[in-house]
Amino acid sequence: MRSVKTERSPLLATLGVQIEPVILELALTHRSFAYENGGIPTNERLEFLGDSILGQAVTVMLYRTYPDLDEGHLAKRRASLVSTAALAQIARGLGLGEYIRLGRGEILTGGRDKASILADTIEALIGATFLDAGGEVATAFVLRLIAPLLAEPGHFGVSMDPKTALQELAASTGVGVPVYTLEASGPDHSKVFVATVAIGTVVTGTVVTAQGVGPSKKFAEMAAAREAIDRLSAL
Repeated sequence: MRSVKTERSPLLATLGVQIEPVILELALTHRSFAYENGGIPTNERLEFLGDSILGQAVTVMLYRTYPDLDEGHLAKRRASLVSTAALAQIARGLGLGEYIRLGRGEILTGGRDKASILADTIEALIGATFLDAGGEVATAFVLRLIAPLLAEPGHFGVSMDPKTALQELAASTGVGVPVYTLEASGPDHSKVFVATVAIGTVVTGTVVTAQGVGPSKKFAEMAAAREAIDRLSAL
């Protein structure tokens, strides 16, 4: 069982911002930890604030960057960039899970890699940056966080609908139709889903399998599809 990293300097260096220790600690405090420690404050109010700042920063950036896109396409791209899956991807790249203060139950059920927890903490950190350094710094922080997603070829199509993207890729390469299987574990209030997708057969000469984990069937299958796209594209 991995323990939380108590030294915050490496995280701040990775984030590229300075946040007061008290606010930073609050941003990293999940409700499960708060519940087990006498009901101390959680990061949920900061998450609420950060969500608004994230949405505004991404909306303005897309409006300015893509002057020829209509409202519908801009909305789809925004949804892709601020989605739970996208924010969790960013958080994993930062190694954020190791710094989040979680309750023992969440730790035991893989909370440090749960997409919802990671995404919520990213939003809380954005809110904390706004409170500590103001809107201009917080906006720059958001744009720096999403830059790797913007740099990914085909990010928007894959992120918005990875299952369809995988199906189209499989069809174009002639390896057959993706087949998904699903397993679930854990209590009803905190289930963890593991999806496995298989593509191809011995007859086609290509067999690719990939797994994805998530808090729901949908998220698990989307994660599996993304992994399968990466593996199929590498062949």
